[in-house]
Amino acid sequence: MKILHFADLHIGVESYGHIDPATGLSTRLLDILSSLDQLVDYAIDDRVDLVVFCGDAYKSREPSQTHQREFAKRISRLSAAGIPVFLLTGNHDLPNAVGRATSTEIFSTLEVKNVYVSSRPEVYRIPTKSGTVQVASLPWLRRSAVLSRDDTRSLNFEQITERMQASLSGIIAAHVEKLDRSLPSILAAHVWVAGARLGTEKTMTIGQEHTLLLSTIAKPAFDYVALGHIHRGQVLSENPPVVYSGSLNRLDFGDEGDEKGFYIVDINLNSPAGKWQAKSTFHPVRSRRFATISVTVEPGQADAMAVVLESIEKKAEEIKDAIVRLHIIVPAELDGQLNDNALKSALIEASFLTISRDVKRQARVRLGNFSAEDITPMDALKVWLESQNTGSERIKVLLEHGQKLIDGAEE
Repeated sequence: MKILHFADLHIGVESYGHIDPATGLSTRLLDILSSLDQLVDYAIDDRVDLVVFCGDAYKSREPSQTHQREFAKRISRLSAAGIPVFLLTGNHDLPNAVGRATSTEIFSTLEVKNVYVSSRPEVYRIPTKSGTVQVASLPWLRRSAVLSRDDTRSLNFEQITERMQASLSGIIAAHVEKLDRSLPSILAAHVWVAGARLGTEKTMTIGQEHTLLLSTIAKPAFDYVALGHIHRGQVLSENPPVVYSGSLNRLDFGDEGDEKGFYIVDINLNSPAGKWQAKSTFHPVRSRRFATISVTVEPGQADAMAVVLESIEKKAEEIKDAIVRLHIIVPAELDGQLNDNALKSALIEASFLTISRDVKRQARVRLGNFSAEDITPMDALKVWLESQNTGSERIKVLLEHGQKLIDGAEE
């Protein structure tokens, strides 16, 4: 049995993009849809048995009609190809108020064939061309959905979090009791597991977070644990495999060094019942690069512009079609040499560009207990020369010349 696992699309993230003249859509939307198209093509061409999406289809809890249309197009392709699709509700998929529909609920409302939507914890038995698979779901749950007001009335924040974790642990334990041990089973969860390395979700957090221990979800009853919510793809455990697929596309510079894609899970159905060996393999997708160019211009360098252009030239291959940020640290006396138009021309191959400068100004020399009115020009000159670590003999010569200049000015 072959299962495709992905998560965290966040359709609607349009930072660092511009309007594509051919489609009228944001280039960042097109980037995300391109990655999703690669995933759908793979699922159809390789005839996977099941696609599991572990939450956060959209950036916004109330996505635009265009965003919903584009997501639905891809899900419909999978459905039409006879591939079951399991959609888990993430924290970005929940509405702003209790009682409103989730952003993915439309699929179950319309009873779209082969599409299963989970907005509450349940155990699903999904028929596939290779047999039936069990999916135990743990969508993102509001505190109010798990704890009553009476449960939390006298508790502080830490105690409420502990109570929430205990409730979620109880839900998983209840799932395990419902499983049919003669069928393969996976846990699909949108949750933060303690110890996971964080990604760009730190800048996209909605509400207060709760975490679960790895031991809570890595139950032997599950052949595979498919996770969403953390944007950095990673394997937390091998037995059973506990995997964050990560976001399908790079969303901002926090993803700059991360490879993006999805996981294929192979479950060996020839093994004895209850002892299936699940193997997970990462499959990368083509995703727009993010590239940072950091340049430090030293005070002694004569041509600041040449230094920056040389650094840009060294990264020419990384710049093409990438989202680029150029950060320049430059002394104040050389800042005037930098020409923004020339820098933009050097980075013309980038898809999107930002330029920032950190202008370092030399600290002013303190005059000790003197004020500007109390100190003579000669004393001020002496203090300044000493602050520059000038040799005593040279100070003596320079003070003599300084005195001549002052005398000439007074005459």
